[in-house]
Amino acid sequence: MDVRLTAEQLQLRQAAARLAADLGPGSVLDLDDGDRIARLEKAVAATGWRALRSDGATGVEVALVVEEFGRGLVDVPLLGPVLADDLIRDDSSAAIVVSGLARDARGMHRALSLDGNRLLFAETGGLVPGADLTRRNAELRGPLEPIGTVSDEVADRWRALALVATCADLVGTARGAHALACDYAGLREQYGRTIGSYQAVAHPLAEGLALIEGSVSVLRHAAWAVDELPPTEAIRAARIAKLYCARAARTVCETAVQVHGGIGNTWECLAHVYLRRALTSADLFPVRLEEIDRGLS
Repeated sequence: MDVRLTAEQLQLRQAAARLAADLGPGSVLDLDDGDRIARLEKAVAATGWRALRSDGATGVEVALVVEEFGRGLVDVPLLGPVLADDLIRDDSSAAIVVSGLARDARGMHRALSLDGNRLLFAETGGLVPGADLTRRNAELRGPLEPIGTVSDEVADRWRALALVATCADLVGTARGAHALACDYAGLREQYGRTIGSYQAVAHPLAEGLALIEGSVSVLRHAAWAVDELPPTEAIRAARIAKLYCARAARTVCETAVQVHGGIGNTWECLAHVYLRRALTSADLFPVRLEEIDRGLS
């Protein structure tokens, strides 16, 4: 495995980062800005990133875009359509069903699910509230109906990709929350000094950075494994990554709330939006310790 990103992959990551920075929410109030969301939706649709797998993108390239969207709290669908596109190539206009709901479904009119080897389809209904303020879920209008089957290998690789995509979102969310906390620690003063100069604040932020770096490493391997290793090994790598990234992201996001002090517990602070997104991604395609054969400290 070559851990270095190619020039094209670096450009892809930079483009996703720019879009997220330009049109992603800069405050909690921005989450209700319909004009911004419409511009963001138009920009994302124009990129074609929801059809990355149809266009021949690797798991690494999918992870790069999803990670940057998580970092920027991008609040139009990507995760659901990307996974739906991988199930039915050339169809990136559907959400994906997890635990009875169409996930990441704002603006999506249909949803897909994979049950064993069976492909299932349903139309989406109204949006429903959830903990994640950046990705909306939808009810299903009727029962899931079978529309076809896929091979064991296709099903297993899709499950590995689904785990990797949620891991990437967790890594991006952790990066965004950590950057938010570091910026605040460099501005907020107490007793004539910025709070970031105190060990009680600096040390948890440093530990968070170490967790993020570890998450990036385990994510890159799992993303590479989606296409390069046998399906069973790809799923194994993705499960290990999911456990590590979920724990790390929660720790980093909770630290971000604590670094903000009292304001971190208010609605106006973006820290809770990052935490909500991290908890939701951790709950998508969850993994239990019993499912892996390596211990994690």
